[in-house]
Amino acid sequence: MSQHTADRTRFVAWRGDDDPDRLEAATITLSADRFGALGTSRAADYSTSWALETGSGWVTERLEVGVTGHGWWRHLTLTRAADGHWSSEAETGGDADLPHPGIADPASIDGALDCDLALCPVTNSMPILRLGLLGATAPETELVMAWVDLPSLRVIRSDQVYRAVRSFDADARSAVVRYLSANRSFVADLTVDEDGIVIDYPQLARRIAPID
Repeated sequence: MSQHTADRTRFVAWRGDDDPDRLEAATITLSADRFGALGTSRAADYSTSWALETGSGWVTERLEVGVTGHGWWRHLTLTRAADGHWSSEAETGGDADLPHPGIADPASIDGALDCDLALCPVTNSMPILRLGLLGATAPETELVMAWVDLPSLRVIRSDQVYRAVRSFDADARSAVVRYLSANRSFVADLTVDEDGIVIDYPQLARRIAPID
């Protein structure tokens, strides 16, 4: 497992496993108990840019997301207060047949610790690091996420489950963490590196840049 304490910056990129034309890239600044990240995503019909800041314990503080399509754009600022209350500000331009951006039901995500940006491997890292899933095998943990849909930027409650499968192996330079949807209809074993950053997320994304 990573034992670094000074801030470090990682540059990581993925190709869509479900859609090989989708490209994801992120610059992640890692500290001892938090990180900040800037990312972009290119899909066939729209492009996305985002900025994420976590506080102590890798708990989300702020996520900003901008999406641009053909003749339309949207921007969302999603904030988590210290008391666990989430709020959002949204702007739109142009004509897009999409649900309204912003939090659908604020009460449903009160107390959630994490945001989860659709299709983005980076937002899996927060629960992995906070729950210590790179270390000794841990039991299943149920979590509530503030899930951000793309490209609408609608924010809804998502119930998820995480569990350690294989502790970090120095020779393989990876660990395996199991992700499950709350109703167990979707299960994926995520291969992650020593910083808890996704290498391979079956059916979602596979890293294409070398480990720096």
